[in-house]
Amino acid sequence: MTNEDEITNIETFSTENVALVRVRTADGAEGWGQVAPYNADITVHVLHRQIAPHALGANAADLATLETEILEREHKFPGSYVCRALGGLDTALWDLRGKRAGAGVCELLDGRPGRFPVYASSMRRDIEPRDEADRLARLQGEYGYRAFKVRIGRECGHDQDEWPGRTEELLPAVRKALGDDAILLVDANSSYTPTRAIEVGRMLDDYGVAHFEEPCPYWELEWTAEVSAALSLDVAGGEQDCLMPVWRRMAEMRAVDVMQPDVCYVGGMSRALRVAELARTAGLPIVPHSANLTLVTVFALHLMSGIENAGNYVEFSIEPDDYYPWQRGIFEPELVPRDGTVEIPPGPGWGVEIRPEWLQRAKHRVSALR
Repeated sequence: MTNEDEITNIETFSTENVALVRVRTADGAEGWGQVAPYNADITVHVLHRQIAPHALGANAADLATLETEILEREHKFPGSYVCRALGGLDTALWDLRGKRAGAGVCELLDGRPGRFPVYASSMRRDIEPRDEADRLARLQGEYGYRAFKVRIGRECGHDQDEWPGRTEELLPAVRKALGDDAILLVDANSSYTPTRAIEVGRMLDDYGVAHFEEPCPYWELEWTAEVSAALSLDVAGGEQDCLMPVWRRMAEMRAVDVMQPDVCYVGGMSRALRVAELARTAGLPIVPHSANLTLVTVFALHLMSGIENAGNYVEFSIEPDDYYPWQRGIFEPELVPRDGTVEIPPGPGWGVEIRPEWLQRAKHRVSALR
């Protein structure tokens, strides 16, 4: 390791829902990343307590070794919060690497900037089917989306719908409003047992749904595999998973037809790339989870530009600022859909600049090499 590669500072700027990470090396180079949204302020404590002590003084250029050592040293704490915190460090180091090279992260992966197809992703179950269909049709006209995802069932719903009959009413309303050429995706968020998921899946087939996400509780991998084997449409999953042995099993047993790592949940870009390789070996595509307009969608766009087995689109939230008031104003340029695509931010690293006014509102904390 040359001295210039030594990690000297790890800073966080956090709110309850969003936390950014800035990493600096001995030569003054810096990069920006983000931990996973939701309870981000808790993740920040984990980062400073369980990630930073191992990363400070380490080689920023050797991500694979660094991340292996961190997870081994924290082997008593496998799981979500450590991976979320690790993702903040990892994504910052990818940004730093890109800025040093004068290249976008996607270019480091042999991809290239440009526009990438996205699907309009609804997060709502509290909306009436007719109103959901109407707003999707409006967005179709305004932004040229060709693919759309809606929520069915109830989150971790034990075979229950958000209210009786909602799913059965929603699907024909959305199909009629969007037309036969629109690509439809649905997300059940761990709603069903296998028997009910298969029943619902056959109904989805009647409306030409292409993608059935997380039909069963995600931790019941055998249940999901049973549903995948029984249905002709694609079953997707993996957004919640962060442990590599689970991803290996998912790929080897082909529990899903589409694998969906979230760059922030899984532990960063490096680990998302490992998942993409597991999927490629199994002959499966990647469609990452990126359910809000923080940096996670920027990460997903760069990822998809740089892997061989990228699926057809990136998830793009359609929820307005009053639904997710914390998702905007973080960086520029903001992501704007046009003709059903979004531009991968050009420029070095992630291709975005963090807005100083957002940082001023956030809680600042520093871990430094002594």
